[in-house]
Amino acid sequence: MHRNERLDYLSRLDTVDLAVIGGGATGLGVALDAALRGLSVVLFESHDFAGGTSSRSTKLLHGGVRYLAQGHLPLVFEALAERATVMHNASHLAQPLGFVMPSYHWWQTPFYGAGLKLYDAMARRAGLGPTRWLGRERALALLPGVQPKGLLGGVEYWDGQFDDARLAIALARSAEVAGAKVMNYMEVLDRRWADGHSTLRVRDRIEGREITVRARCVVNATGVWVDALRPASGRPRPLVQPSQGVHLVVDREFLAGDHALLVPKTEDGRVLFAVPWLGKLILGTTDTPRQDIPREPLPQAQEIDFILREASRVLSRPVRREDIRSQWVGLRPLVAADPGQRTGALSREHTIVVEDGLVTVTGGKWTTYRPMADDALNQAMEAGLLPQRLGGLTERHRLVACPTDGEPGVPLHAPPGWHLLGTDAASVRQTQGAEHQIGMGLNAAMVRYFVRSEYALTVEDVLARRWRSLFLDAQQAATMAPEVADLLRQEGVAQPRLGDFLALCRIYAAQA
Repeated sequence: MHRNERLDYLSRLDTVDLAVIGGGATGLGVALDAALRGLSVVLFESHDFAGGTSSRSTKLLHGGVRYLAQGHLPLVFEALAERATVMHNASHLAQPLGFVMPSYHWWQTPFYGAGLKLYDAMARRAGLGPTRWLGRERALALLPGVQPKGLLGGVEYWDGQFDDARLAIALARSAEVAGAKVMNYMEVLDRRWADGHSTLRVRDRIEGREITVRARCVVNATGVWVDALRPASGRPRPLVQPSQGVHLVVDREFLAGDHALLVPKTEDGRVLFAVPWLGKLILGTTDTPRQDIPREPLPQAQEIDFILREASRVLSRPVRREDIRSQWVGLRPLVAADPGQRTGALSREHTIVVEDGLVTVTGGKWTTYRPMADDALNQAMEAGLLPQRLGGLTERHRLVACPTDGEPGVPLHAPPGWHLLGTDAASVRQTQGAEHQIGMGLNAAMVRYFVRSEYALTVEDVLARRWRSLFLDAQQAATMAPEVADLLRQEGVAQPRLGDFLALCRIYAAQA
C-alpha cells in the first residue's frame, strides 16, 4: 500500500483499539504483539523507525554481564531467555558472538571466570557456548591486536550480536503483515481524552497533511521523550533520567579477530567493549547523565577522550581521534530514581504507568523489548482500556525475512552484508540495479527495495538505518549520498533531504 493510500485509510477509520506513539524497539514490539492478538492497531513515529536510541546501541543482544555483577539476577534470567528468542525469530539479524576478557593480573581469570560460569549456568539450554579459561597464547590468538605486555591469559564467553535498526524494520514489516498500520514521519501533535477514547491529531511530516485518529487505548513508547506526552495535570516527577552513551568506530585492524573484547572495569569503574561489526570495530561506551534530550545528541570531548584512552590501554596500537571513522550517541531512557543517583546505578528494567487512557512504557533494553510489549498490553487490559486477549504469540513468531530452521547462517560482521536481507535477498538480486554498486556493499537494487518494501523516504533512512554506512564510515557515506538521492527521486521520493544527510555526516565524522 502506498503512503498516501495508508493516510487515506487512516483518515476514514472510526475507532481503533490501539494507537502506539513511537517507532523504536518498544513501540514496534507493542504493535506486533497487539496485532497478533487480533486488535486493530496503528503506530505513528515522528521521524524514522529506530531513528533515535533504538539504532544506536552497542549492537549486543545480551543477558547483561554487568547486571550480574550488580546482583540484578531476575533481569539477567529474563534477558538470557529473550536473547535466545530473538535469535530464533530473527536469525538473519542476530547471531552468537564470542568475547574475551583479557587478564593482566593473576586474580582476574579465576575471579571473572567464576562469574561467567554462573552466567552460563543461568542461561541453561539457551547458552551459546561454554566459558573457557584461556592461557596467554590462546588469548593472543583470539584477540590479535590486544596489548601483549603483561597479558597473562583471559576468559572466553559467548553472547549475542544483532543489527538494531534492521531488527526494528523487521518488526515494523511483521506488524503490518499481522494487520497493523505503521507510519514513519507522522508526528502526533496532541491527544485529547474524553468519553473513554483518545483523539489524536497527527501530521504527516513529509507533505504536511493532518488526520485525526480515535483510539480506545494509546501506548506512549517514545523513549527518552515519554514525559512530554504524559498528562500535564497532576503529573508527578519525570519517569526518565536520560543517560548518554557514546560509541566510536575504527578500522578492524585495531582488533582483527572475530571475537569481541570486554574490559570489565576501567580506571573509573566503567565497562569498555571493542566489538567487531560489519567489517569495522565499535569502541564504547559511556554513561553520562544529561538533562536535555536533543534529537541528535553530540558526544562530549571527555567522553571521546575516555574511550580512546581506555582502548589504547588494552590494544597494542594506540587509537587516536584521526582513526575515528564514525561516532554516534544514544540516549538511554533510564527509569528515574532519587535525585543525584548515578545513571550507571539506575535500573535497566522497564516501568509502566497508566494515566487518562495513556499507557506509558519506558526503560528496558533491546534484548527485552518483547516482554516489555507484553507487559504494557497486559496492563492496558487490566485497566479496561483494551479487550482481554491472550498473549504469548510473539515468543515463536518469526519476523519477516527470517530464514527457516536449517538454513546456514552468515556471521553478522562478514561483508558485504547480504545476510541482513534474509530470505528477501533472492528477490533483491532480481531487482533492477543489482549489478550497480554504490559502495560499502550497497547496490541500486537494495535502495529500490528499501523504498518499496521498508518505508525508506530519505537518504538518511537508507544510509543510516536500512544500510549502516553512516554508522560505519561517515565520510564514505557522504560520497554515496548523491547517488542514493537520485535513486530515491527515481522511485518517486520528492524530498530525499540530501543536504540534511550531508550535515549529519559531518557530525558523525567528527567534523562539525
